[in-house]
Amino acid sequence: MTMANQHPLHNLDVDAALRTILEGTSAETGAQFFASLVKNLSQALNTCGAWVTQYIEECRRLEALAFWFNGQWIHDFEMELEGTPCEAVIQQARLVHFPDNLLGFYPNNPNIKALGLCSYMGVPLLDLNGKILGHLAVLDTRPMPEAPRTLALFQIFANRAAAELRRLWAEAKVQEREEKLSRLVDSALDAIIELDRHLKVTRVNPAAEKVFDCATGDIVGREFSRYLCPEAIEKLVRLAANLDLRPEGQRYLWIPGGLKATCAHGKEFTAEATLSRFEMQREPFYTLILRNVNERLEAEQRIRSLTVEAEYLKEELKELHNFDEIIGQSAPIRRVLHDVQEVAQTDATVLILGETGTGKELIARAIHLGSRRPDKPLIKVNCAAIPATLMESEFFGHEQGAFTGATRKREGRFALAHRGTIFLDEVGDLPVDLQAKLLRVIQEGEFEPVGSSQTRKVDIRIVAATNRDLRQAVREGKFREDLYYRLNVFPIEMPPLRERGEDISLLASFFVNWYAQRMGRLLGPLSEESIRRLQGYSWPGNVRELQNVIERAVITSRNGQLNLDRALPESRTDAPTDRPVPAGTSEMVRTAKEMEELERENLMAALTRTGWQVAGDSGAAKLLDMKPTTLSSRIKALGIKRN
Repeated sequence: MTMANQHPLHNLDVDAALRTILEGTSAETGAQFFASLVKNLSQALNTCGAWVTQYIEECRRLEALAFWFNGQWIHDFEMELEGTPCEAVIQQARLVHFPDNLLGFYPNNPNIKALGLCSYMGVPLLDLNGKILGHLAVLDTRPMPEAPRTLALFQIFANRAAAELRRLWAEAKVQEREEKLSRLVDSALDAIIELDRHLKVTRVNPAAEKVFDCATGDIVGREFSRYLCPEAIEKLVRLAANLDLRPEGQRYLWIPGGLKATCAHGKEFTAEATLSRFEMQREPFYTLILRNVNERLEAEQRIRSLTVEAEYLKEELKELHNFDEIIGQSAPIRRVLHDVQEVAQTDATVLILGETGTGKELIARAIHLGSRRPDKPLIKVNCAAIPATLMESEFFGHEQGAFTGATRKREGRFALAHRGTIFLDEVGDLPVDLQAKLLRVIQEGEFEPVGSSQTRKVDIRIVAATNRDLRQAVREGKFREDLYYRLNVFPIEMPPLRERGEDISLLASFFVNWYAQRMGRLLGPLSEESIRRLQGYSWPGNVRELQNVIERAVITSRNGQLNLDRALPESRTDAPTDRPVPAGTSEMVRTAKEMEELERENLMAALTRTGWQVAGDSGAAKLLDMKPTTLSSRIKALGIKRN
């Protein structure tokens, strides 16, 4: 090779080339660094071109990060690795130099032919683990002789290019992780709040915006205490200080009892919460993760309510005998049904008055079914059957631990009746202290469960019933006058069975068919004699007593005929002397005093037979087929005392 054709690399001033390349790349990073590197490298080594690539291992391709050739940029250049001088660089992970006759080594490479390349020198760019990241190469249309100092210079800048490529890869990985973390945080259902050392908000996720009902700009930079109740602020400050004292790796905790938080518009909610601590540039930060559990607590409360309601309804079903149809065509019962029809569609409080056994509960059910809330529950409370010590809890519910034995929270009957109807049977037996609380529910529609300071609102229709004279009870100071007038908005008087003579045969026939079907017996229709005997009895126990008499008569029936001999009380004891029957009438008539005496004698007979035991399988209530509470009420009303 003559001096005239000698490549400039033979006379390369390495120091000047090094200075040129350093000055050209020192202020650059990223894409600008690679562009400056290949351009200055090509000019310093006096080659026609230089390029730096990244290696796409999955498809064995090289993608140019910067490509300078013959004084211009070649953009978006990619090529297959196979059949190129770069293949040896990548596969062998070493510097490869073809000083001359490059086409002879790769005769089928179209790029070598197109660019007229004669020589090539390339070096791999490696990460710290030796993995191939890409390569740096210089190209020339002239021979490129070997020069040890040139190779050393080339390797120096290859190492600089590898370091920048590693930095970009690491930066991309960090950015990828940050994007994943950001997507993770932003997609979380729980509210995530980042706090600085002063517990000011530095970052929130979309869930936090939703929970606190405000935009990010409205909450970031503000003190988080404005979104907490006072006791929660003290708890958070105390727990943050506790985390500061913990060793690294243990700076996280579950906040016992959660936090009471407040939305932007002032609504409070209970939140489960965790708190953790981390440091950035020696500054402490806290991550608070919140979950609004109000909906879950409400759902759990609803489940408990439904469970209690289901148990209540099971008990109700045990007591029902499918006698929901009100049977009768007499004038008194027609008046009652007319009253029911008039008042049912209103939300007025109804007071049903009448003797025991007249069907007051059936009227209450009819009012509920005819109301605007028939699909909601009808909750029945027998005020005479609940012990006085438990009555308030039964009515209004209680919190866990409110009293001895309150092992869990329980809903009261008024809460169960929300948006429905509550039937207060035997309301005249309410203790005076509870009457005041009932009055508040009627007037304000609110109450507090036992052991709770939280006021509950309810929307209920109240139907009450009693066989007592509430006016007399008011005069005696046993019943509040204001409560009486609140209950007595629309009174309905239930007629006793003795005033419904024409209904007795209808009711008796219904009961005969019902019990005969249940017992699998075939009975003929009531005879004229049976109807006469039934209508001739005074029925102090009213419809309930008639029902019991018919059941006993069906049990003792013979040859398809009803047997009233053992069923009717007058068949077992001497019937009282009848009072004179007015002319033109066929029905036996007794005074109220005589009927009360008949009832007293009947109850006395049952009590004597059972040794004055009221409840239980061998008690008088069982014998009379009455509820023990009803029997106790009648004993008290009639003034019956044991000798």
